[in-house]
Amino acid sequence: MKIEHMAVFVHDLEACKDFYVKYFDAKANAGYRNPNSGFCSYFLSFEDGARLEIMDKPGIAEIGPYREHMGYMHLAISVGSKEKVDELTSTLQRDGYCVVRGPRTTGDCYYESVVLDPDNNAIEITV
Repeated sequence: MKIEHMAVFVHDLEACKDFYVKYFDAKANAGYRNPNSGFCSYFLSFEDGARLEIMDKPGIAEIGPYREHMGYMHLAISVGSKEKVDELTSTLQRDGYCVVRGPRTTGDCYYESVVLDPDNNAIEITV
């Protein structure tokens, strides 16, 4: 078995699509729009076959900006090396994205940084 994809609701579908395409080399499909429900989505495919569905629909409830809570907490994306973690984290910070923490080595020897995407979803950038 494998996880086929993960899905997340966002406010700004286009900004989030552009973020993952620009910084994480995702490939976006043409998108889906349901005129009856207002639901819109993109599937973003990554080099290793993993997929992320970003979605928007009127009336979705808020849980607030990045904070610890029960349920899904972050999406981890491996970039292959400590140097790439450092470089991408610096690029994102320079481009105005919030770096929550890192780059750092955690207590369990995991090298990471955590940044927020345009909708304040936590992205853990790892080796």
